[in-house]
Amino acid sequence: MDVGEDEKSRPTLEAFAKRTGIKVKYTEDINDNVEFFGKIKPQLAAGQDTGRDLICVTDWLAARIIRLGWAQKLDPSNLPNAYANLSAQFRRPDWDPGRSYSYPWTGISTVIAYNVKATGGKKVDSVSQLLDDPSLKGRVGFLTEMRDSIGMTLLDLGKDPGKFTDADYDAAIGRLQKGVDKKQIRRFTGNDYTSDLDKGDIAACLAWAGDIIQLQADNPDIKYAIPSAGYITSSDNLLVPAQARHKTNAEKLIDYYYELPVAARLAAYINYVCPVDGVKDELAKIDPELANNTLILPDKATAKKSHAFRSLTSAEETAYEEKFAKLIGA
Repeated sequence: MDVGEDEKSRPTLEAFAKRTGIKVKYTEDINDNVEFFGKIKPQLAAGQDTGRDLICVTDWLAARIIRLGWAQKLDPSNLPNAYANLSAQFRRPDWDPGRSYSYPWTGISTVIAYNVKATGGKKVDSVSQLLDDPSLKGRVGFLTEMRDSIGMTLLDLGKDPGKFTDADYDAAIGRLQKGVDKKQIRRFTGNDYTSDLDKGDIAACLAWAGDIIQLQADNPDIKYAIPSAGYITSSDNLLVPAQARHKTNAEKLIDYYYELPVAARLAAYINYVCPVDGVKDELAKIDPELANNTLILPDKATAKKSHAFRSLTSAEETAYEEKFAKLIGA
């Protein structure tokens, strides 16, 4: 969410409240998707209001909540901007085709980042290089998000993250395990990789594109690459929990963030992939450089390289997460 110059105000949110008269209480209480789900699951399972009219969670958790019947179907008549302006890339996820229950807040691109000073000027542009280049030994980072680390490894193995088998998954686990065993991988991280990459303690790693744009603003040594094999894309999504009391107001807020000037203001602040089509001209009014950044507004060539990690059954989710947790020592 965008923040004003005073670091306290929320300009777009406050403008919505002023225009509509709808009061919005905004809280940042999601540190981790798994942790947050554990917080709201008892209420949802009991058919109770969670106290939240709108939540923003990563696509795999949104898929789970929808699958369990714990999200409310959205009313298209309250979402004219969202329906018209949603980018084609985000229109038909396999877990919510047609966006009946959710709309993306932002897209998340997983790419390779490196500190060119730490690599001695060397470009790093593949998972194979991360795992096999001896000059990077002990200075490589992967992510604790299973779908990102496994998805990028599957692509490097020539497998489609949208159609992989159990054998493919195990091959990716084995590939990463070798990187752990020979100490090529320094560690698996959450967002805390940014400080290590900035300092050069991590020379190269898997990274989220929005973080890299922000790091580059202060450190010109930070570079990124999209592997020729492609990259993983996911999304954070807005949905209305079951039993939420102010569904219509929540839908109006979703729709508001699909107005082009509002979407541009948000994208300029958070620097992640904007899911709103046609926003480039509005973003250029704020910052022409950001408007031409393909990590925020992917061009056709960049979008073509993106791959989504397929939805998992409950059994697959349990088995895969268990194997990944063992890999990363969680």
